[in-house]
Amino acid sequence: MSDRSPKFSAVSLVRDLATLDRALYETVTVTRTPTLDTALRRLSGAADHSKISFAVAAGLALRGGRTRRAAVLGVAAIGVASAGANLLGKRLVRRPRPHRAVDSPFPGRHVPMPDSASFPSGHTASPVAFAAAVGPGLPAAAVPLGLLACAVGYSRVHTGVHYPGDVVAGALLGTGSAALVLAVAARFDD
Repeated sequence: MSDRSPKFSAVSLVRDLATLDRALYETVTVTRTPTLDTALRRLSGAADHSKISFAVAAGLALRGGRTRRAAVLGVAAIGVASAGANLLGKRLVRRPRPHRAVDSPFPGRHVPMPDSASFPSGHTASPVAFAAAVGPGLPAAAVPLGLLACAVGYSRVHTGVHYPGDVVAGALLGTGSAALVLAVAARFDD
């Protein structure tokens, strides 16, 4: 008996993932969701430059104590995630943004197409980093901030500026950024 199982190929795996990524994106672009379109377009815009996370951080910081510390850690994690996405990820990978058909069936859901590369999603990396850094210090905030981060990530696909894979990579980057900031903070606490 000979083993005729296909050999693992990183190239074919990446190709298959890219095909799946495009298929998921296309599925979102042709799904009619008029109730969500305006809300997700507004959410995506409100997440520009981490405005939502910074507003939440400001509110938390006003409370002082461990709440202020959590906010500071969250903002630091945003800085790491943003630098990782914009100064490293986008410049190294240079993935083009999704194509939007001129005759898109739902043009009202779109936000302006950014000039930067698509991979990873910085709009996702930042709120995920914020939520993951704030959560351990403020457990009651972890779920709402996590859900908000997920909604921002989905909004970027829904509004036509990212593939789902860009969002997943942004979430991983955000989680790693928060872990790094929390680890550094813990070393200073000792």
